[in-house]
Amino acid sequence: MFAPPLFVLPFPSIDPVLIELGPFAIRWYALAYIAGLLFGWWMAKKLCATPALWGGRSPIKPEEFDDAIVWIALGVILGGRIGYVLFYNLPYYAEHPWEALTLWHGGMAFHGGFLGSILAMYLFCRRHGLAFVSMLDIAASVVPVGLFLGRLANFINGELWGRPTDVAWAFVFPHGGPEPRHPSQLYEAGLEGLTIFIVLQIAIRAGALKRPGTVAGLFVFLYGCARIFVEFFREPDAQLGYLYGGWLTMGMLLSLPMLALGAWLMLRARRRPALSADAA
Repeated sequence: MFAPPLFVLPFPSIDPVLIELGPFAIRWYALAYIAGLLFGWWMAKKLCATPALWGGRSPIKPEEFDDAIVWIALGVILGGRIGYVLFYNLPYYAEHPWEALTLWHGGMAFHGGFLGSILAMYLFCRRHGLAFVSMLDIAASVVPVGLFLGRLANFINGELWGRPTDVAWAFVFPHGGPEPRHPSQLYEAGLEGLTIFIVLQIAIRAGALKRPGTVAGLFVFLYGCARIFVEFFREPDAQLGYLYGGWLTMGMLLSLPMLALGAWLMLRARRRPALSADAA
């Protein structure tokens, strides 16, 4: 048990719907996805067009990423939705299969979008004869931007709130009951988004793109660490609760393999020769 704080921060009354035009509504959450994809597209093209970061010409041309972004966007959206259905609420959708198509009702899973985007990039690179691992590096370098914006949108929506707490920066969320709670969405925005973005940009400037797989591995490993850490402050999904002994969550369970995958990618990258002007 915890003692209620003397005061809590007022939850900002931001309407999740930015603009409503008749039956159509433009939501902050949808804008976060769009803005993340557009900024990531722009930034990825800048990386592809900067030979010094690669030790020579980039294995992926800027115009080739123009085509890839459509595949990646579809992979994120379809994978995110399928992942949510399978990992977080399968019994419900088994009884209401058509509800799985109602994306506007919410319900996206990062781990599903992660797998969906990897599959989309693999198929795209195989079809066009491009370097798959370098494509992963480019995508990983910009993903934290989308994560940052998406978690801010989660906060605006008043969803995915944290566990009850007595910290001074607690919020009472509109749909989270009367208890003050951790703003875990902001923790995730700061760790999964801002912190990982800064670390990746430092690594890229230090030459990480010259060893394909390093940036992707670093992102995957750091995301796994950040997500597992924040899960200790985030309220588990109501339909799942805690798993295996009362402390493990689905988010932790799905993030554990990311630690091994990230470490393997970075180790593999170190054992392979670095890109050079001649190789590129």
